[in-house]
Amino acid sequence: MSALAAYWRSTVGKKMVMAVTGLILFAYVFVHMLGNLQLYAGDGGKAINEYAAFLHSTRAAPLLWTARIVLFACVFLHVWAAIALTIQAWGARPVRYSKRHYREADYFARTMIWSGPIIGAFVVYHVLHLTLGRGGAPYEELHAYENVINGFNIPCVAIFYMVAVLMLMMHFRHGLWSWFQTLGWSHPAHDGARRCVANVLTAIVVIGDLSFPIAVLLKLVTLPGGAA
Repeated sequence: MSALAAYWRSTVGKKMVMAVTGLILFAYVFVHMLGNLQLYAGDGGKAINEYAAFLHSTRAAPLLWTARIVLFACVFLHVWAAIALTIQAWGARPVRYSKRHYREADYFARTMIWSGPIIGAFVVYHVLHLTLGRGGAPYEELHAYENVINGFNIPCVAIFYMVAVLMLMMHFRHGLWSWFQTLGWSHPAHDGARRCVANVLTAIVVIGDLSFPIAVLLKLVTLPGGAA
């Protein structure tokens, strides 16, 4: 137990916590994006509304609440590890460099500490908007199609969503790259492939998520009957 506690407190242990929880959170965002692609089913919202109804049905309730608990735990542990590692890094170098040269850390890596809180704020608003109906847009429970269109027809909501997705891109792109490294899957001969995988997976999520507000703003998807 003492060895496990020591590992938990170590830098390597905290990085492993970030890697595992980050992967789980990415998997959720990926699956969530795939489910939302039903917005384009061309059936007036039937598919995505039935999908939303199923997720909130008594049959899916145990799975839904298990997922929520796991995700909440992952977010908590991910944030805790990030803060702990940042404080530890600051403590290791109390006097800042007069001139800093970055070798391995690119722009995405250096902004992780800022993109994370922005994404967190968006997640809170996203839940208020499309789950609880407290986002300042017209809302009808379990009518996901109508709620998405009504919400993204408000330009400031759509813009906030797109900015958050771009922050997500920065966070995931570096996070996936670091995940391979933390698990020891790092070698100069494979770094190109590792970077490619991180870029492709991030691009799939970002393109999918950005498409929703853009499609609504361009009237590519509308309410039944063609209403805005």
